[in-house]
Amino acid sequence: MSMAKGTQAQSPALHAADSHDLIRVHGARVNNLKDVSVELPKRRLTVFTGVSGSGKSSLVFGTIAAESQRMINETYSTFVQGFMPTLARPEVDVLDGLTTAIIVGQERMGGDARSTVGTATDANAMLRILFSRLGKPHIGSAKAFSFNVASISGAGAVTVERGGEKVKERRSFSIVGGMCPRCEGRGSVTDFDLTALYDDSKSLSEGALTVPGYSVDGWYGRIFRGCGFFDPDKPIRKFTKKELHDLLHKAPTKIKVDGVNLTYEGLIPKIQKSMLSKDIDSLQPHIRAFVERAMTFTSCPDCGGTRLSEAARSSKIKKISIADACSMQINDLAEWVRGLKEPSVAPLLKALGDTLDSFVEIGLGYLGLDRPAGTLSGGEAQRVKMIRHLGSSLTDVTYVFDEPTIGLHPHDIQRMNDLLLRLRDKGNTVLVVEHKPEAIAIADHVVDLGPRAGTEGGQVVFEGTVEGLRASDTITGQHLDDRATLKPAVRTPTGKLGVRGAGTNNLQDVDVDIPLGVLTVVTGVAGSGKSSLIHGSVSGQEGVVTVDQAAIRGSRRSNPATYTGLLDPIRKAFAKANGVKPALFSANSEGACPTCNGAGVIYTDLAMMAGVASTCDDCEGKRFQASVLDYHFGGRDISEVLAMSVAEAEQFFGAGEARTPAAQKILQRMADVGLGYLRLGQPLTTLSGGERQRLKLATHMAEKGGVYVLDEPTTGLHLADVEQLLGLLDRLVDSGKSVIVIEHHQAVMAHADWIIDLGPGAGHDGGRIVFEGTPAQLVADRSTLTGEHLAAYVGG
Repeated sequence: MSMAKGTQAQSPALHAADSHDLIRVHGARVNNLKDVSVELPKRRLTVFTGVSGSGKSSLVFGTIAAESQRMINETYSTFVQGFMPTLARPEVDVLDGLTTAIIVGQERMGGDARSTVGTATDANAMLRILFSRLGKPHIGSAKAFSFNVASISGAGAVTVERGGEKVKERRSFSIVGGMCPRCEGRGSVTDFDLTALYDDSKSLSEGALTVPGYSVDGWYGRIFRGCGFFDPDKPIRKFTKKELHDLLHKAPTKIKVDGVNLTYEGLIPKIQKSMLSKDIDSLQPHIRAFVERAMTFTSCPDCGGTRLSEAARSSKIKKISIADACSMQINDLAEWVRGLKEPSVAPLLKALGDTLDSFVEIGLGYLGLDRPAGTLSGGEAQRVKMIRHLGSSLTDVTYVFDEPTIGLHPHDIQRMNDLLLRLRDKGNTVLVVEHKPEAIAIADHVVDLGPRAGTEGGQVVFEGTVEGLRASDTITGQHLDDRATLKPAVRTPTGKLGVRGAGTNNLQDVDVDIPLGVLTVVTGVAGSGKSSLIHGSVSGQEGVVTVDQAAIRGSRRSNPATYTGLLDPIRKAFAKANGVKPALFSANSEGACPTCNGAGVIYTDLAMMAGVASTCDDCEGKRFQASVLDYHFGGRDISEVLAMSVAEAEQFFGAGEARTPAAQKILQRMADVGLGYLRLGQPLTTLSGGERQRLKLATHMAEKGGVYVLDEPTTGLHLADVEQLLGLLDRLVDSGKSVIVIEHHQAVMAHADWIIDLGPGAGHDGGRIVFEGTPAQLVADRSTLTGEHLAAYVGG
């Protein structure tokens, strides 16, 4: 009794509301997680580590963040939920202590051609209000400065009821918008290469049109033959001016073909609506190839690429128009905004200044507000999204970050760390998936998943402090203090690739000779011009194979076997061994289970509630008809082969009666990039970012090119995997290839034969070559930021 009283006297009893200091996860089984249970401290920074594919994203995004978002969505009315994405409850026994989750992921921003950095962050909205209040001459409201609002006017009679009588009155209206009428606010205009649209020596009936989907046998052929505007049997080169105009440019016109009412429209407006209105990267490969071949995109001659009308460009504040303001570097624009002293708009100036200062603080001061959002890298897009949250007054929120240091020079990582700590210190829970030791070092709590990837992972192998992780025997613990050393000898170049007068984006008339036959690393702070130099002047040349960071596009039916082309030799081998058609061994073709159409699961749509996916009873999730599974090759059926890992399949197709050299070659490349644990039939949607990039690298390694360009191949790679990547790069160079790598990772820099360093800063402070030479010379020189950080890394 006396002890209890003594304890009570020392500290007051804990209030019940203060006892919820943990996020408890019990029995998580999403993707490859094996009954994972963890307790995460709230209002602390927790870093999740582990090899790529060990289950980090499944735990953080697929379980904790997904359930938090699902529960928030359930608080809305069912009517509102009908307009929101439906989320299924993750496979987990207990999730307790969740708070509102804000996900700041790496998805690229804006598939829309109209989306810019300014529109994505509300900075443009504030600038438009500023110019509508202070701009001289005054041209209208904020809409008059928006390149997404067209100017329209109209007049007509309206019927108004007054005093019981209906009176007709004439009314007119006008909306002044800022959209450039020539390019419709896109900043660029398209010209068509007519030779890519049709072969003028043929008639339409002979298949003159070469536009994908416009076959003479199809629906369009029927319209062109029956419209009556031209003779479908006459070669196009013999068309009159009017006939050619009707074929290419005619406005939508109602017609009747075989008794059916249809609308005829010229070829060019039809293509503009169906193909050019979409982001080029979202098009199917054959359509994208056609668009790139048939269209030339040039800066709009009327607005000079600013997207704005003449009136919007004429209104100025201190000799600066809104077009000038958006094209400035953000750090210069922030300076200009600070110089405006106008009491009437003081709150607006402060809000705009704070937003612009956030850009600078997060290391994006080199961007301009007019930069198309679709051109940002994954790391830049993630940091742009962070800007919304930096000034937020919310506390007790869970912020979830996916490798926030991607695309950051070692010099910028400290700045990112400070921002994460600031979010934590405001009373928020910060969950970070990360590989970089510099970012792991600031964690209050570390959860290490493993022990390996795929089916060999999905378990918590360590939970505790950074010091505890360092002392542990996990793969992350063993490699946390890894430091690459400089190579004792570097390779001798066999030639050079000359770049002259490069001026893409911020490059300042750069001349450089890139050595061939060696491993060249191009480095420099974020925004210094690395990608502009390599993608602008090297990629696209004959014999150059580029593996960039663009996302892999594929549905839940796509898997590593279909994406890499591995399934083709496997299907042919099965067909030959059993004397049947190869199409039987495709779950997307004749061999598909008729009940689930080859998906393996049956999806039940429950409207605004989360849909349910249940394993197909007929094929038991194997995706194929029962009769197809009777056919064997090497003692295995097709579903058993697709369930194999890459390593197992490599052995299976490498020897014995199942020997298939074509399949074995592809599997060897997948194993080379460290994907030996992936299952051949695993849906692409379940792969992590790092796995997808390496899968892409494996497919490109088959291409016959002499120069390989890799854009940050260490993205999403664990410390232990970087060593394997360096071995792969060495093998490529030793086989006679030239490898150019855009990279920030010091281990890759130290392993290079030649380094090209851009800088000294970002944006207009960069765009110049500040160093060319060997890593040893860079360390000895220490004249650049990269040199300083590399010297510290190798202990030079």
